[in-house]
Amino acid sequence: MDLGGTAVALDGFGVEAGFDVLAAGVRLAAADGIRLRVFGPSSEIDLDGVEGVELIDTTDQVSNEDDPVAAVRGRPESSIVRAVADVAAGNSEAVVSCGSTGATLAASLFGLKRSRGVKRPALAAQVPLPGRTVVFLDVGANVDVRAQHLIQFAWLGAAFSKSVLGVRRPEVGLLSVGEEAGKGRAEVVEAHEALTRAKEFDFIGNVEGRDVPAAVADVVVTDGFTGNVVLKAMEGTVKTVVGAISDAARRNPLSAAGGLMLKPALGGLKRELHPDTTGGAILLGLRKTAVVGHGSSGAEGVANAVRVAARSARVDVPGLTEELLHRVGANRGSIESGGDV
Repeated sequence: MDLGGTAVALDGFGVEAGFDVLAAGVRLAAADGIRLRVFGPSSEIDLDGVEGVELIDTTDQVSNEDDPVAAVRGRPESSIVRAVADVAAGNSEAVVSCGSTGATLAASLFGLKRSRGVKRPALAAQVPLPGRTVVFLDVGANVDVRAQHLIQFAWLGAAFSKSVLGVRRPEVGLLSVGEEAGKGRAEVVEAHEALTRAKEFDFIGNVEGRDVPAAVADVVVTDGFTGNVVLKAMEGTVKTVVGAISDAARRNPLSAAGGLMLKPALGGLKRELHPDTTGGAILLGLRKTAVVGHGSSGAEGVANAVRVAARSARVDVPGLTEELLHRVGANRGSIESGGDV
């Protein structure tokens, strides 16, 4: 997809590796023709001569130690608040931050507003697994949810899968402790019953934890606490397994031979699941695009987070999602009232 000319507002704080890595990521994204407006300290970020990039001097940062809601409300000159305001004003089409997740969520919710009918925006990660890319949500925005939220997450994920990933008719699964419809917490059971009536996608029922890395569905729905734990467990497991095989391969010639045979496949999987490759998670259910990047991002991770945001803005994920939710709500008379779908 040609991303040339798409404007992205980037929070200049939050990359743990420092401003030089942030600047390197900006250069990579700018090379794709993406226009960037970077909100950060001009004395620390060197972007001189980079075409299509504007650096807006901003020195206030909302850190992970700050209370996100209070900080966003009380510090209008902070980098994330200004970046979100830039999108709300129409100067940029999407916002990206590798800083505090809570602050990014709060600023985006306050500044960009929820799409019509959405009760809880959800943080969605694209997980590139063998066979297909899985949209996994929520991965951190909503720790406590009700059935109606899980139901909406299914439509949010399906709309993203259709519009961005090109899946004509997404398969959607609901994460639970068993495949049977009656398994799981009350809100999961209630959501399962409602989703069986979905016409806009194929609801395949409950999926278990082992089914997530097996990519049995295009979209997997859960609450933000469970989703965050599962996603990080998957990343950590791949990293640990690859490391263990590398250690074993160094111990004796026979292990080394086996390790060499497995290395390309495991190395590829490790790269696919690395935070730098996935770029970041997109906040679905807002009127504009917001992407939460990883604080541990390298230059490629920063660039990929910007690319995810630009791609989502280019196809108008918020508009397409709102259109689908409105159609479903009109058909069922329930989404906007907050009832079951």
